[in-house]
Amino acid sequence: MPEITITKEFKERYEKLPSSIQKKAEKQEKFFRKNPFHPSLHTEKLEPKEKQVWSFRIDKTYRIIFRFIDGNKTVFLTIGTHDWVYKIVDCRF
Repeated sequence: MPEITITKEFKERYEKLPSSIQKKAEKQEKFFRKNPFHPSLHTEKLEPKEKQVWSFRIDKTYRIIFRFIDGNKTVFLTIGTHDWVYKIVDCRF
């Protein structure tokens, strides 16, 4: 199982989500821990690829943005709506 750490930004944004989205995120995190490329996650590497930033789906609207760090370590960078996270990835991470 991967070791997952979270950023301050991730924690703050997660806490502001509706509880229904938090529950979905927890469910998807369980899939991620078993297999980061589980089909229901739709895991993808984001552009620009050299930044090594990835995303997976919570549902049709929400995404978790993360980075594989080293071997079995992952850091969840942020969480939010598809449109928002894809706009900020290039400039923030």
